[in-house]
Amino acid sequence: MADEKESRGKIIRVTGPVVAADGMTGARMFEIVHVGEEALLGEIIALENDRATVQVYEETSGIVPGEPVTRTGRSLSVALGPGLLGTIFDGIQRPLAEMHQVSGDFIGRGRSIPALDGKKRWKFLPRARPGDRVEGGDVLGIVPEKPSVPHLIMVPPGVSGTIAGIAGEGEYTIHEPVCTLRTAAGDVELPMVQYWPVRAGRPIAQKRDPVDPLLTGQRVIDLLFPIAIGGTAAIPGPFGSGKTVVQHQLAKWSSADIVIFVGCGERGNEMADVLAEFPHLEDPRSGLPLLNRMVLIANTSNMPVAAREASVYTGMTLAEYYRDMGYRVALMADSTSRWAEAMREISGRLEEMPGEEGYPAYLGSRLADFYERAGRVRTIGSEGREGSITVIGAVSPPGGDFSEPVTQNTLRIVKVFWALDSDLAYRRHFPAINWLTSYSLYTAAVNSWWHENAGPGWESMKGEIMAILQKENELEEMVKLVGPEVLPESDRLTLLEAEIIRECILMQYAFHPEDTYTSPGKLYRMVETVFTFFSLARGAVSSGIPTETIRFLPVKSRLARMGTVPEKDLDTVFSGIESQMREEFASLGRP
Repeated sequence: MADEKESRGKIIRVTGPVVAADGMTGARMFEIVHVGEEALLGEIIALENDRATVQVYEETSGIVPGEPVTRTGRSLSVALGPGLLGTIFDGIQRPLAEMHQVSGDFIGRGRSIPALDGKKRWKFLPRARPGDRVEGGDVLGIVPEKPSVPHLIMVPPGVSGTIAGIAGEGEYTIHEPVCTLRTAAGDVELPMVQYWPVRAGRPIAQKRDPVDPLLTGQRVIDLLFPIAIGGTAAIPGPFGSGKTVVQHQLAKWSSADIVIFVGCGERGNEMADVLAEFPHLEDPRSGLPLLNRMVLIANTSNMPVAAREASVYTGMTLAEYYRDMGYRVALMADSTSRWAEAMREISGRLEEMPGEEGYPAYLGSRLADFYERAGRVRTIGSEGREGSITVIGAVSPPGGDFSEPVTQNTLRIVKVFWALDSDLAYRRHFPAINWLTSYSLYTAAVNSWWHENAGPGWESMKGEIMAILQKENELEEMVKLVGPEVLPESDRLTLLEAEIIRECILMQYAFHPEDTYTSPGKLYRMVETVFTFFSLARGAVSSGIPTETIRFLPVKSRLARMGTVPEKDLDTVFSGIESQMREEFASLGRP
């Protein structure tokens, strides 16, 4: 009884999701506690003598001073094991489908069920043998969880020893021991599930430089602003500019093995669309449901704000777990602005000194801690597998103001900036990524891959495309002042070239079965064909042909439909376009 009393404190103040309790001697920072008679889940975020400040992950209405706060002695952790893929969790890893069965349409207060099904039996295929010396990260066996994603059962980090016994091939629950490990401290039984605190990054052996692109199939990204495997990117944009659609496209088409999608504080209708749509999407790589290699974390804006703050850490820990298996993981966070707003609300209730626009002074360091857990790494363990986490975070600046603190702090950290433009969106130009304000610092690192796998001259063609688009911007300013009539033919041709780049390459229809994804080979053929047109057009203009005549050549409409050409017809269609192009320029008097 004495131990039970020592593990309990008493509520002295309730301020929204923040609760103060005294009598918490021995409590630790970030320890999980149960608050009130209903045992609401909370986490200690501040300690002063025997007084603890707790952020509660559930609605606190009805909680009053004097109710108990019970310590658990553990940190906020997630369960890692078979059964994660294809599951939809909330911000603190409660499975929503199972929660619906026991709690109805709304999560009941104090309700909590295990993240993973402890009764389901999984087929275990041993890979290690008795007598093997193993360490953290080594593979004990494989569970064929999904057809396209073997699940590696690994020794937990920080554990090493000699295998005294290992389960044979058969079916086991996640809690049954599949290995007995003889360590210096005695025998340790290892089940298929392991637990990890969400705020602590899982260890790695070595961080490596990103060298290969994460292929997205989105032309404006792969061509002009590529992201490397293991890189970081931000997608800021105002309401209605297409942030969520871009992330959905990346989730479906990117060359990642595993996708973790975190809906952090998004509107309920948007998350409802995600939850309704994703289970029915087909994985273009395997033909199986896309959800087979995804984990969805849904924390909508009407859910408790404290759970929103935890959701991004939950997603990152799941991503690190699959990275340690040697997979390429893409983590989509939509949006980090809502996460920052949760930090601001909790900081205000803690009466901390506010920073810019009321955000906490540690906003920048929290964002950095999150994005720096991305990377291409050599994992721990004797095998030294290579895995990666690519983080793509959406930012929702109020009114599209990129000078606000969340956007600016994010820009200091990430190396790719896809700036969405409401003007482009209103003109129905999608993806609405502004080519004048966006940038990528991975361009030099991935150019050699494109040169080897797509075709020669990739870097020079991309450089010329950017030069044409920048020149168009300068010329448009001049046209506004003096009108288009004063421009020489060479400048008018530049405007036509920029128009072709925008309409024939950069615009992409997400709902067209062929245009929704562009392979590297197809993208190279499109760019090459456009440059053939430019070469012929420049020759025609130099020989006296007006730019307006070139603008109305019939082949120009075929250039605009290049994105809809099926992969199997590339050679035939693009050869036909080039032949028609040469014939039409020849008919203008150009040999």
